[in-house]
Order: sequence, then structure tokens, then C-alpha cells
Amino acid sequence: MDTSTNGEQTPPKDTRKLWYGILTVLLIGTWVYIIVDKSKTKETITQKDTQILTVSSEKDSIQLAFNNASLKLDSLQTSNTKFQGVLAEQNDKISTLKNEIGKILTNKNATSEELKQAKAMIAELNGKIDGYSAEIEKLKGENKVLTTTNAQLSSQKDSLNAEKSTLQKTLSTTEAAKKNVEDLASTLHASNIAILAIDKKSGGKEVQTTTAKRADLLRFTFDLDENMISPSGNKEIYICVNGPDGKPMTNGVTFNTRDSGAKAYTSKVDVPYEQGKRTPVNVDWKKDGGKYPIGDYKITIYHNGFKIGEGVKSLKKGGWFS
Repeated sequence: MDTSTNGEQTPPKDTRKLWYGILTVLLIGTWVYIIVDKSKTKETITQKDTQILTVSSEKDSIQLAFNNASLKLDSLQTSNTKFQGVLAEQNDKISTLKNEIGKILTNKNATSEELKQAKAMIAELNGKIDGYSAEIEKLKGENKVLTTTNAQLSSQKDSLNAEKSTLQKTLSTTEAAKKNVEDLASTLHASNIAILAIDKKSGGKEVQTTTAKRADLLRFTFDLDENMISPSGNKEIYICVNGPDGKPMTNGVTFNTRDSGAKAYTSKVDVPYEQGKRTPVNVDWKKDGGKYPIGDYKITIYHNGFKIGEGVKSLKKGGWFS
């Protein structure tokens, strides 16, 4: 034990103030740490929020760009449906690209790298849409040229059809005229026409007469002249006889003429004709009832509907010794 110089003890020092000071410093340091750490945490949160906002804003911007591209594409496809078949390959490529972009944009946890990739794909999509639009404009131009060409061809076709129709009408008219000329040219002509009244005697002897009461039949003789156009073969020859009263002597049979329609005829004969040669014709006609009135008998000869010759025979009233 220490003693003082005067022999008294030294009292112990009071350390409480020192500890109070130390504790105060430690407390202040703790609060300072807490405040600083909280500030840093808040700053970190703010940075995270900023990053989230930035990513969200970028995603919205990419989504907007994607929506605009999609609208442009839809407008092109809607207004140009007639070209869809031609542009099928481009449509497939564009659809594939749109699907890939859509997958990224619908992903809520898409990373910045994925959004960057989506942005690049949207740029590619816009490029393809521009190419798609250019191809449509090209097709429109080609279609316009084809439409103009088709209109010209249609006009030419109409013109050719009109010319063809005119030529056909002309040809038909020409053929009809040719046929008519050939028809006329092939019609035979009768010449050397003679009408004989025949008195048939017992034993078969025939004598010509001019007396009505002695006539047993009328004989018509004529020649069908040479014709180089009318072909060889049987020719229908119609003979019309009008009696002294001017009425046709017929059994009610008719044929068609070229100028006056149906006409009653007296006798029809088929004549074997050889082209280019004169052919004699001999036709006997006997009146029903056997009696021939006095007067003039007019005969008209027809072939092919045309009159080709005519003649007259007069039968007189006979005397006692005629």
C-alpha cells in the first residue's frame, strides 16, 4: 500500500465519465452506420427502380414499334388479298418473325438482351414489310400492264370477231349468190317444143289431127338443151296444161315454183340427162274422159322450179268429113 508523503491514502480515480464518452461515441457511430447503410440501400433501390422503369419503357417502346409494324402489314395484306398467293413465301417468313418477336414481348421476365434481340428483329420485320410493299407495287404495275394488254387484246378480239362476222356474212352472201347462180345455171332449157294431137286408129296406127273430136291424146315433144353445169342424172320435168277455158288440166297435184309458189301440174316425167348433151323428150298425155274441148291448149314446161319453155296447140271443130 502506497502512502503519501504526509502519511495519508490517495482516493481512487472516477472512470465513469470515460465510459460514458466511449459509449456515446459508439452509439453515435452506430447511428451514423445505420443512416449511411440505409442511404445506400435506398440508393440501391432507387437504382433498381430506375433500371426497372428503363427496361419497362424500352419494352413499351419495342411493343409500340412492333404494333406499328403489324398494323402496316395488316393494312397491306387486307388491301392486296389478290396477291396473297403470289406472296405466300414472304408471308410465311414474316409470320415466323412476328411469332418470335411476340414470344419475347409477352414474356414478363424478358431480359435486356432478349429485348435487344426483339428490337433487331422488329427492324428486320420492317425491312421485310418494306420489301413486301415494294413487291406488291411491282405486282400492281405488272397487273396494270396485263390489264391494259388484256383490254387491247380484248379490243383486238372484238375487232377480229366483227371482221370475222362480216367476212362470214359476206361469205354466206357470196355462197348464196354462187349457189343461186349455179342453181340458175344448172337449170335446163327446153327448145323445139311441139304439141301434137294424135288420132289413134284401129290396129295401133297413129295419125296427127287438128280436130278436137278426133284427138285421143296430146303428145309433147321438145329438147333439153346442152348444159355444161347441170350434172348428169334424172331431171324432174313438170308439164302444165291449161285448157281452152284457161284453167289447169290436173288431178290436183302441185309442185313449187320459184316465182309463184305452188302450181298445179298436168304431167311429171323423169328424164335421164347426160351433162353437156342435148336430150330429146317425148310425153303423151290423155285427158280424163277422152273428150277435148275446142280451143287453144297452152303448155308450160318447168325444171328446177323455173319455167323453161312453153307452146300452144289449137284444136278445131271438125266437119262431117274431117
